Amino acid sequence: MFKTDLLKGKVVVVTGGGTGLGKSMALRFAQLGAKLVLTSRSLDHLQPAAEEIRQAVSGAEVQVAACDIRMPDQVEAMVQGTVEKFGKLDVLINNAAGNFLAQTEKLTPNGFGSVVDIVLKGSFNCTLQCGKQMIAQGTGGSILSIVTTYAWTGSAYVVPSACAKAGVLAMTRSLAVEWARHKIRCNAIAPGPFPTEGAWAKLVPGGLGETTNAMATKKIPAGRFGEHHELANLATYLIADESAYITGECVVIDGGEWLMGGEFNGFTTFDQTALGQMFDAMRPKKR
Repeated sequence: MFKTDLLKGKVVVVTGGGTGLGKSMALRFAQLGAKLVLTSRSLDHLQPAAEEIRQAVSGAEVQVAACDIRMPDQVEAMVQGTVEKFGKLDVLINNAAGNFLAQTEKLTPNGFGSVVDIVLKGSFNCTLQCGKQMIAQGTGGSILSIVTTYAWTGSAYVVPSACAKAGVLAMTRSLAVEWARHKIRCNAIAPGPFPTEGAWAKLVPGGLGETTNAMATKKIPAGRFGEHHELANLATYLIADESAYITGECVVIDGGEWLMGGEFNGFTTFDQTALGQMFDAMRPKKR
């Protein structure tokens, strides 16, 4: 789809880059010539992901940085480390996220805050520090945030995520205007269902009497889940110089799902007692 040197020389920071969609996007960027910095709270996933990309792409330059994006000082250190290694920073992918299914009346303040701190505050921390670096460089840049279709519509059972993602979308549009004079573009992608090990375990309840494929056929006009390379190619286009006139935009990639009624609202038709028990069983056990 793209010329092989499309992203040659660009330095790209990917939060949550060690697993799932973050890793898939990072691999695609490396294939097209980008230099990568993968971040997450733990190096456990980052090191294997970096090595996997190096094995797949000969000569790929991939750095890893343990960084809790909820902590502004850690984000600042990560950005400084990126510049020390590569001399600049061109692209930020706000991909790190947290989410879980819960009946809202059962939410605790800590449960709400845990998602908002990662998704909204974390994305702001990264956007602020990377944006300041791009402004200082004077060469512009691109900030791409992964949101969700319920950032517009809201969704039952994921209120913390809906609030946080809506905030990220508002930030994206606000800074697209404010930072345009610095040649910084701010865009977003709203994915539908793209299977990943981490998200699927938290967001796909078992015991609903339907297979995931049947649920996809029923809820998604395209009749299937998204494939990682499809989202990675969209992200590539939006950060490439060839899309320089696109800013403040959010592109939906969901096979038409949100036009059929959104992500989790259908659960309102289930027996709420049984549904609550399923949600509780999906929550990670405290150690």
